[in-house]
Amino acid sequence: MSVDPNDFNWDEIEAGAKGFGDEYSADKRAEMEAMIDGTMNAVTEKSVVKATVVSISDRDVVLNIGFKSDGLVSAAEFRDTPELSVGDEVDVFVEEQENANGQLVLSRRKAKIVKAWEQIQGALAEDSVIEGVVKRRTKGGLIVDIYGVEAFLPGSQIDVKPIRDFDVYVGKKMEVKVVKINHANDNVVVSHKVLIEKDLEKQKAEILNNLEKGQILEGVIKNMTNFGVFIDLGGVDGLLHITDISWGRINHPEEVLQLDQKVKVVVLDFDEDKKRISLGMKQLTAHPWDSLSEEIQVGSKVKGKIVNVADYGAFLEIIPGVEGLIHVSEMSWSQHLRNPQDFIKIGDEQEAVVLTLDREDRKMSLGIKQLSEDPWTKGDVLTKYAVGTKHQGVVRNLTNFGLFIELEEGIDGLVHVSDLSWTKKIKHPSEFVKVGETLDVKVLELDVDNRRLALGHKQLEENPWDTFETIFTKGSEHDCTILNKNDKGAVLELPYGIEGFATSKNLVKEDETNLEAGETAKFVVVEFSKDEKRIVLSHTATFKEVAAEAPKKAAPSKKKSPAAASNANVEKDTMGDLDALAALKKKMEGGK
Repeated sequence: MSVDPNDFNWDEIEAGAKGFGDEYSADKRAEMEAMIDGTMNAVTEKSVVKATVVSISDRDVVLNIGFKSDGLVSAAEFRDTPELSVGDEVDVFVEEQENANGQLVLSRRKAKIVKAWEQIQGALAEDSVIEGVVKRRTKGGLIVDIYGVEAFLPGSQIDVKPIRDFDVYVGKKMEVKVVKINHANDNVVVSHKVLIEKDLEKQKAEILNNLEKGQILEGVIKNMTNFGVFIDLGGVDGLLHITDISWGRINHPEEVLQLDQKVKVVVLDFDEDKKRISLGMKQLTAHPWDSLSEEIQVGSKVKGKIVNVADYGAFLEIIPGVEGLIHVSEMSWSQHLRNPQDFIKIGDEQEAVVLTLDREDRKMSLGIKQLSEDPWTKGDVLTKYAVGTKHQGVVRNLTNFGLFIELEEGIDGLVHVSDLSWTKKIKHPSEFVKVGETLDVKVLELDVDNRRLALGHKQLEENPWDTFETIFTKGSEHDCTILNKNDKGAVLELPYGIEGFATSKNLVKEDETNLEAGETAKFVVVEFSKDEKRIVLSHTATFKEVAAEAPKKAAPSKKKSPAAASNANVEKDTMGDLDALAALKKKMEGGK
């Protein structure tokens, strides 16, 4: 039998039916509501809560946090807990109570980060030690994983001693302390050095309390400089100066020492505050001077290596720690001292002669030139450099009065400026020759006792003044060119390349003008001196003679020409008198 839905009386059914739960009493209803509330937790978003694993699949883990629904978390976030099983409790982060799909959104990864930062903050506040794993090296230090957060460990905070290879720490566990947190950038800075420093404080105090001069300690080289090395004595650093490393001379500590090398040293000194400690290494061995052979005496020949070169000489190391000074004056018999670096270098093997020896003061002077004979004491020096012998030498030095020539090493001679040329008047030797040039000379004087040689260059040729004496006779006339002129007179160029002189009044021409530099004119010799190599001439004398003889050929006249009158007034010194005497002499000879 079918019933028409439209004929069904819903009101009758609802009126006769009881409400949902009406069969429960008020007490029973309250009890059941309490039971339901006990299964539900108050959940706050963006917080960490405890969750129970309900089920595990390959893709997801179902978690119950006591909310109205369970949450799903990717199985990938539980890779660090491979033994996870149903019923285990884990911390999760509530991202959303209900997303667009009405699902609870949880994250275990974010829960771990929040917990890690809480632990890091607590470690900083409590100054506690935490353990991390070095993940990798980075610029200036290491990256350490602590509680899943990457922290920066600066290279200076790894150890109390400088670290040169950061890679050895990668992948290893390391205890650190949090020293700084930058919340703005989520940066954490940690230090391992502070842990070591605390351990070293006690050790350092013990070392300093027992420190005394002469004490022998063992340490590790932690740093090197060009002036020495710093040695870690177990929390206390000491300086081993380069001069206290070896009795021998060294240029840099790395020549004999290495970083991280263990060495034994002796305490030389420390200040009152015990903050600076001076150490020595060479003091642990006997001084080399004490073992210097007794066979080495003054006059002995020794061999060694040049270890230093200075302007005043060089130091020859005979054995490590024993050096002798070769003064520059003892390097060569030459009187012209040169820079030692020009002919001797650091590292050269050299033989020398002991000149002085003081074993108590540990000083020794050496000589190289003594290996060869003194050239002034050779048997042939008297004949080789006899007066009149000719030689060729090198110009070593120029002075105002002459130049010094080295004929051989140790044999020098002086050429006076007056002995350079027969014809030219040389004011300074630089006008004639330069330093380093060779010059032919002739020995003029020899004094072996005083080691002196007088030399001449012009003496290699015959004295042309013997010939000039017959050419430039007094009264002879020559064409001359004025080279230069001053207030006193002019220098003239005569034939054969020699020079003469004419006073200002003897430069007056017949028209009463003066000759100027560069002009060429006739001049008469009024004075010739072979010894003084001086020729004095006059242009005025050329026309005065003609003017004086002219009246004899025409009508006699007592009147003087204007030029003659002018010359008579001007020429009142010695040269004028000479001209007048020469003219008078010729007149007398003509009358006869």
